[in-house]
Amino acid sequence: MSSPPRKDPDVVSRVDDDTVVHLDRVTVTRGGNDLLADLSWSVELDERWVVLGPNGAGKTTLLQLISAQLHPSSGTVHLLGEQVGAVDVFELRPRIGLTTAALASRIPDHERVLDLVVSAAYAVVGRWRERYDDTDLARAGELLGQLGVASLAERTFGTLSEGERKRVQIARALMTDPELMLLDEPAAGLDLGGREDLLARLSTLAADPDAPALVLVTHHVEEIPPGFTHVLLLRDGGVVAGGLLDDVLTEGNLSATFGMPLRLEWVAQRWFARAI
Repeated sequence: MSSPPRKDPDVVSRVDDDTVVHLDRVTVTRGGNDLLADLSWSVELDERWVVLGPNGAGKTTLLQLISAQLHPSSGTVHLLGEQVGAVDVFELRPRIGLTTAALASRIPDHERVLDLVVSAAYAVVGRWRERYDDTDLARAGELLGQLGVASLAERTFGTLSEGERKRVQIARALMTDPELMLLDEPAAGLDLGGREDLLARLSTLAADPDAPALVLVTHHVEEIPPGFTHVLLLRDGGVVAGGLLDDVLTEGNLSATFGMPLRLEWVAQRWFARAI
């Protein structure tokens, strides 16, 4: 099936205090191939975005850009009011919460859960000789409680189930009170119960007015938590459509994104898709 013309979502003309992500005509080229091409996109402080697309769409590259891990080949990237390339990224990164499979693979199996969460204040994995005060320890315990894993504080990371690991990582990402929270396929690898529990907790986080701006990357509409407000659809490094979730997530746009005719359903505040 042919794709409709690509269109960029609305992009603000300037970066104001409420704009946490602002990409202006960004291209990322590697080995002569454009991983992202001429992409413009903005995220405001109170928005909760889902980035949706097939393998190879550019989701991982986009996440690397907005976590200050990667510079664009052309175009400009502003994060939290700072232009990437004109600011010390080591000062910028602690203001961004990030959960990825790559980070999880770096966590030692013997790391105590409470230490893993509290050490986020130093942007390190693996507690060494850092000293933490009672306020830090109390906040770490509170975040573990919010994610339903307070009882795991004294356990080691290697003894946790996949669902428990995902929730502990989110608690760690929230430890520094970030202004932007990035979730890379948080439900990947979870069984049905683990997925539903996690999505319910992310829905609660999305509803919290004090929560940071949220960007969740996934392949599946079934993994969009209730309460998320916007969606960015990517295919082949470009934007198919972006904007308010209720307006943009249509059968036509979703079918163009995944390159096949899809039926889209909305049931009990959740999205479901299947091939026609």
